[in-house]
Amino acid sequence: MPEMKATRDAFGETLLELGRENRNIVVLSGDLEDATRAEYFKKEFPDRFFNLGIAEQDIIGTAAGMSMNGLIPFACSFAVFLTNRAYDFLRIAVCYNNRNVKVIGSHGGLSVGEDGATAQCLEDFAIMRVLPNIKVICPVDAIEAKKATRAIAGMKGPVYMRLGRPPFPVLTKESDEFEIGKANIIREGKDVAIIACGLMVSEALTAAETLERENIDAGVINMHTIKPVDEQAVISAAKETGAIVTAEEHQINGGLGSAVAEVLGQHFPAPIEMVAVNDTFGESGTPGELLEKYHLKDKDIVNSAKKAVKRRRTG
Repeated sequence: MPEMKATRDAFGETLLELGRENRNIVVLSGDLEDATRAEYFKKEFPDRFFNLGIAEQDIIGTAAGMSMNGLIPFACSFAVFLTNRAYDFLRIAVCYNNRNVKVIGSHGGLSVGEDGATAQCLEDFAIMRVLPNIKVICPVDAIEAKKATRAIAGMKGPVYMRLGRPPFPVLTKESDEFEIGKANIIREGKDVAIIACGLMVSEALTAAETLERENIDAGVINMHTIKPVDEQAVISAAKETGAIVTAEEHQINGGLGSAVAEVLGQHFPAPIEMVAVNDTFGESGTPGELLEKYHLKDKDIVNSAKKAVKRRRTG
């Protein structure tokens, strides 16, 4: 069994390390620093930590202002609150002005679990990736979350990064390369390519093992950057396999699947099947129960892969 660790934990640990290295890093919270793990930073650097309460618009507006004075603000709260409640501030104060603000949305996806539909952000990729200037990232595991946190701290411009609440399987190694905008091929395959992000990469790998037993050679790509999506990785996968499946903890509209479909439509049309939440809200339940009910398990990826392969062969 792989090691399990939450991406939010890795983020909190790395943010603390960065705080020790760079006094320009400041952290803003929406009264949820315990949940987002920004509390690690708060305890050591209380003079550089700002809890603005349940006022997400103020968090983003203040972060934008701080960035104008050379600071590097990390604005931390639940994904559903930052991306929905503060959207106009993200659009104008941060993205329109191309401010150096790092927006950290924890508790993304269905795997938030028991908190229920109002806390399960299933639309953040869609509404964030449509904004100019901003990058959108979803780390696959704790190791990648650490690398991503360091990468976004060191780059200029706005970034949105989604983190998860529950422990994720650790799939990568410290020695693996991480570059914003460049996908990582985790498993090679010639019959179908499964392009996934976050927790769904683990489900994709399990699905690939099942498909192998049924004589279908499935590749798995970790698309940790939703925007800019790695177009070359998508095109290469389509040329090599002729069939694509996407998998994400997100609405079927506007997320990773849509980003991949846009690339295929513009550059190399190929059959694509999407494993995602099908235009509905979630509900309260354990992460496992919810992934099962909303068809985000490995067996659902297997079924979609078979459909994509069939479409390729009969198209």
